[in-house]
Amino acid sequence: MICIIDYGVGNLGAVSNMLKRLGIEVVTSGDSEVIARADKLLLPGVGSFDYAMERLHSTGLYTVLDHQVRFEKKPILGICLGMQLMCNGSEEGQLPGFGWIDADVTKFHLEGLKVPHMGWNHVAHRSSSLTTSSDRERYYFVHSYFVTCHNSSDIMYTTVFGNEFVSGFRRENVIGVQFHPEKSHRFGMELLRSYCES
Repeated sequence: MICIIDYGVGNLGAVSNMLKRLGIEVVTSGDSEVIARADKLLLPGVGSFDYAMERLHSTGLYTVLDHQVRFEKKPILGICLGMQLMCNGSEEGQLPGFGWIDADVTKFHLEGLKVPHMGWNHVAHRSSSLTTSSDRERYYFVHSYFVTCHNSSDIMYTTVFGNEFVSGFRRENVIGVQFHPEKSHRFGMELLRSYCES
């Protein structure tokens, strides 16, 4: 069973509907017992970094997720803001992130390019990719902040928007993608299927 973490932030319905279309057993929950029983976790997110972290702390989910990921080694996939929450912290806010990945989140400052980075863009594979299609995979992005990994071995995907940035990382049971696979049609479906069924 896949559990989508419900902490009041993110488009949970779109992710759930995509998984159901793939025939994958999925539940959306913020209940610690349901999370503990799940085989894998999904952490979506839309909005500001500090608000999301405040929600995780106020619901008690921060402690639950940190235990499941750090000590139980449960696989988790972070999507968009969910990926950023896995890092040390963000320039957007003051609160620390989970710190599961040694990475920081910074705002785009690109002359001549409109921020947020919004729309379809390609990803290039680095290592430990979730997908096998090609280096011309296209995904849908909506974000103003990007991740910088301090360990190059954690980088799974990169994308160019003015400069190259990390669009996916992976270390042991922790995976994050900056794009929205639930909005990315066949490439997004393949990525979610690969994560859930691997």
